[in-house]
Amino acid sequence: MSSAILRQASSVARAATRSCAFSTSAVARRDFVQELYLKELKSYKAPPPPKDAHVGVVKAYSLPPAPQAPALPADLASELSAYDAAEPTFAASAKPAESEESSGPTGADAFLAFLEADEPKAEAHH
Repeated sequence: MSSAILRQASSVARAATRSCAFSTSAVARRDFVQELYLKELKSYKAPPPPKDAHVGVVKAYSLPPAPQAPALPADLASELSAYDAAEPTFAASAKPAESEESSGPTGADAFLAFLEADEPKAEAHH
């Protein structure tokens, strides 16, 4: 007897879920807002742009001036000979020669000596 009650309860439950789960009426499925929106979109006509809408927005194009060829000086040979005859100028040395001897070697020798030197041991603080 309990199995008959269970069968009857399950069939009632199946029928209830079928009828409540989906609404098949066409009225419930219509979306009035969407239809109104689509209708307005389809009926919209954009106003035509005026003929002189670009005036003041777009600049008139003008070609840049043609570049000029570089001109060589008339007395090129004399300028080249004056350049060859000129003495080169060197930058003044920053340190006097005496201070270099007292401070020891500089450059690559000093760097190699620095690398080979032992690191001082840190004193232990008590």
